[in-house]
Amino acid sequence: MPGEQDRYVALAEIGEGFDATPAGIAGDGSKVGLRLIGEHERQKHRWLGAGVRIMIADDEAAIRDSLERVLQVEGYDTSTVANGLAVLDGVAGAGGDTLDLLILDVMMPRLGGLETCRRLRAAGRDLPVLMLTARDQVSDRVAGLDAGADDYLPKPFATEELLARVRALLRRRTPTDEESQILSFADVRLDPDRFEARRGGRSLHLTRTEFSLLQVLVRNATRVLTRDALFEAIWGFDMSATANNLQVYVSYLRRKMEAEGEPRLIYTLRGLGYTLRETPP
Repeated sequence: MPGEQDRYVALAEIGEGFDATPAGIAGDGSKVGLRLIGEHERQKHRWLGAGVRIMIADDEAAIRDSLERVLQVEGYDTSTVANGLAVLDGVAGAGGDTLDLLILDVMMPRLGGLETCRRLRAAGRDLPVLMLTARDQVSDRVAGLDAGADDYLPKPFATEELLARVRALLRRRTPTDEESQILSFADVRLDPDRFEARRGGRSLHLTRTEFSLLQVLVRNATRVLTRDALFEAIWGFDMSATANNLQVYVSYLRRKMEAEGEPRLIYTLRGLGYTLRETPP
């Protein structure tokens, strides 16, 4: 039996029809586990959450409340809203500038997640956005990235993956001294401090995840980077189970880098990974 210092969190997986029952299975049969989290595990990443403010936007109260509990266990300060208009009001209102991350569901009433994200970006808000959705087609992921999302997580998802993605987005928001150095390769120039990426004389207008991907490639120019290595460098853990995510980000980054007919720099080596170079491998 667990000790008093332990705590059960019914969030091994979060998805449609979430309903935490004592058996750990939703009443409608959806996948919801009951995971034991000990004190040592809670404290492992808790320091990362100190003073960090996260807004959760989802129209399903059960998912919204469950996400809030998990994030609060990790030490994050949270607020919740049920639609996109409330997101815009919250970001524009007092305290909006102190938000560190937005977790945004795609399907919401009044104003959906995609349009909400577009309006935030159009207003110049660079708040990191993690988009949640029950849709998992490549076209859906591209739509989310095109709207300005930094990452995209399909439902149902494991709690550990959600938290790892949150930590990765927060790390990219505060670059280290080494990461702040100006980087360049061929006609590509990156300024991490200003979050600017240029090719030739034009701005690439990258999302945070696209910027991080290009940054890793530039730092390792001409080297072959495996998919696992890129997952680890960008998201901080093995995401091979959702390998399509990386393919989408690479495809979208290429599109932006080659938008005016520039030669290809990012090459795919089938069965190996990706490489940044001026000539085909």
